[in-house]
Amino acid sequence: MNERTALVTGANKGIGLHIARLLAAEGFTVLVGSRDAERGKRAVAEIGDAARLLLLDVTDAESIAAAAARVDRLDVLVNNAGVNPSLAPPTESDAAEFRRAYETNVVAVLEVTNAFLPALRRSPHPRIVNISSGTASLTWSTHPNPQFAPGAPGSAAYRASKAALNALTLLYAQTLSEDGFRINALAPGRRATDLVPGARTSGGDPAEAAEGAVHLALLPDDGPTGEFFSWDGTGVPW
Repeated sequence: MNERTALVTGANKGIGLHIARLLAAEGFTVLVGSRDAERGKRAVAEIGDAARLLLLDVTDAESIAAAAARVDRLDVLVNNAGVNPSLAPPTESDAAEFRRAYETNVVAVLEVTNAFLPALRRSPHPRIVNISSGTASLTWSTHPNPQFAPGAPGSAAYRASKAALNALTLLYAQTLSEDGFRINALAPGRRATDLVPGARTSGGDPAEAAEGAVHLALLPDDGPTGEFFSWDGTGVPW
């Protein structure tokens, strides 16, 4: 087994699958977090010998605890699993959509990260990458930016939850900075995935976004922490 181990949640498809593949190419043993066993097995077969299936439903406390119990040491955690339950603006959203978005995109990141902290603390260079969204930037939402048209109020539940994820990223970075952690958020851009209807035909290459995540996973010990980056390495304003 390789000396370094990484866990990518939601790694059975989309950006997560590409992140797992690239980390395997960097010499990691990659734990493919997947709540669906069959999809996870297909992803492991696609990635190759460096991949291992880790059954993990990030919204289920028992599943998180069982997965964490199987991992002794972890060098990289990529919190990639996420949902966009509705494209509606806030005036047309309901509480169930917001609860689902926050449960998966925020609360699950909290529970997964805390569950795997003991394993991460055993790493000499622990790294956490949270997959956020450029649409979560309040500055970008009101000013010109390189990723999307500002001023559009859609996907309110998703965008609000990702803004909360950004805050959580910063708080974790501040809490764990003296322990050698490097914890950052990534804006992957609109990609050809299942997250948004129509994105498969209009979005960019998910592998391109995955490269940005892997860059943050491989940061040196004097690298940034508690920051928000675009997939191309440039900074994103909160």
